[in-house]
Amino acid sequence: MEIFPQSILEPLPLGEIFQNDRPIEVDLGSGPGKFLIEAAQKFPERNFLGVERLLWRVRKTCRNGVRSGLTNLRVLRSEIDYTVRYMLPRNSVWRFHLYFPDPWPKRRHQTRRVANGEFFNAIYGGLVDGGELWIKTDHQEYFDKIALAAEQSYLWSPMIWAEEGYPVTDFEELFMAKELPIYRLRLRKRSSNPR
Repeated sequence: MEIFPQSILEPLPLGEIFQNDRPIEVDLGSGPGKFLIEAAQKFPERNFLGVERLLWRVRKTCRNGVRSGLTNLRVLRSEIDYTVRYMLPRNSVWRFHLYFPDPWPKRRHQTRRVANGEFFNAIYGGLVDGGELWIKTDHQEYFDKIALAAEQSYLWSPMIWAEEGYPVTDFEELFMAKELPIYRLRLRKRSSNPR
């Protein structure tokens, strides 16, 4: 279930890893795996890859995935930014999920935010034509900057948000219970070969 790449300098061989050609969804910052596992259960016709930096979260996701008998789930212990830029093959991912990324609210820390122009370019390269990036956050100021960065890149077509049967994340459950606002953005990759 956990992926141990032979090299972190080459793109992951996703076809070999999943041993099929089903659409691939990537959960960036998958945490302890609630969303990832429930999504893999709900959509067995798709492959799911979780990217998470913290070892205990990766291990928890793998344990729960094995207990659930999931064959369409893999987890990579890695930094989100590095994975998106260097480890995912071009034109390989059908949908990315970036839910509740650390907003780094202090001004001096904001350079650590993952969602910026370079991130959007890397996501664009990893998506198949017509692929999508879904983003959720509870932090309005960060959301506004994310939306502006996406708009300025001219690579995306904004879409109407629709849950499409996906489960909620741990953070989303928490914010919903407190009746706090959640900001959502759904973007579709514009064709790299416009007609």
